[in-house]
Amino acid sequence: MSVPSGLPGTFSFELYPPRTPGSEVALYKALDFLVAARPEFVSVTYGANGSSREPSLAVLRRLLANTGVQSMAHLTCVGSSYAEASRLIREFLDAGVTSFLALRGDPPVGAVEGENFLGDIRSAGELVQLIHRVQQERAPFSQRAIPGFPGARRLSSGEKVTIAVAAFPNGHPRSRSIEQDLDTLLAKEAAGANLAISQLFFHADEYLRFVDQARAAGVTMRILPGIMPVLSPQRLRRILELTDEPMPVELLHALESAGSPEAQATVGIDHATALARELLDGGARGLHLYTFNQHEPVLAVLRGVGLLDRQKEPA
Repeated sequence: MSVPSGLPGTFSFELYPPRTPGSEVALYKALDFLVAARPEFVSVTYGANGSSREPSLAVLRRLLANTGVQSMAHLTCVGSSYAEASRLIREFLDAGVTSFLALRGDPPVGAVEGENFLGDIRSAGELVQLIHRVQQERAPFSQRAIPGFPGARRLSSGEKVTIAVAAFPNGHPRSRSIEQDLDTLLAKEAAGANLAISQLFFHADEYLRFVDQARAAGVTMRILPGIMPVLSPQRLRRILELTDEPMPVELLHALESAGSPEAQATVGIDHATALARELLDGGARGLHLYTFNQHEPVLAVLRGVGLLDRQKEPA
């Protein structure tokens, strides 16, 4: 399977910060393989209220110091004042991070319906604006040499940031309609977002239909499809519990019928590979893979759709 004509065939990965010394060792081992595949970027999740601040920063700093791969920091609105969020954004920028995923965030566990859990920043769009404002205040302009005129300099705007936001092909759990989802995504782009990454889905037509609707609504930024190889029925149920996505009944039955963990993993990888192939054939401009901090399944998917050269992988 080759990359469809005219498509860049980019891919990116998402990781979460390690929670134990053992998981830290496993993460950095997997990271070596993921980085060697030369992704467009690697994003690192960040817990609400700073619950994983230091581990997230450590992974991002490692990416910045030891690789040429762009690192993307996650930020949420949950529980942050403007001052706290501004400090955190500046800390990421000072560390060299210039890509962010701005998220509204989910209510904390145990939150009461209707309770104010967001803090000063009420939406992902407001967070996008704050990131741009902090960056502009930090580096309002730079000086660049003018070719052919030794010593001459031209003022230019400061370094640009990439700000991604979430998109929901099957609708946000708290949305009233697809029209509200599209209006929200359009508002995020108007606020300064320049990339969207989709929530998980399990059928290509769900994403492709959503992109068509978004384009008709006026959204112009790239919308990357987010996919994850689901390696067991237990993990599938947990994903659906967290995302409120519709149950992919055929995938669940295939996983349950597979028997051994190895056979279940094969089912999950094959499903993700077929999904990725259909997305690329349908016009998706890249893939964003949720790794679950494992390299083998996502690299197998990339090999299956022809996006990964074995020569890129470490021996």
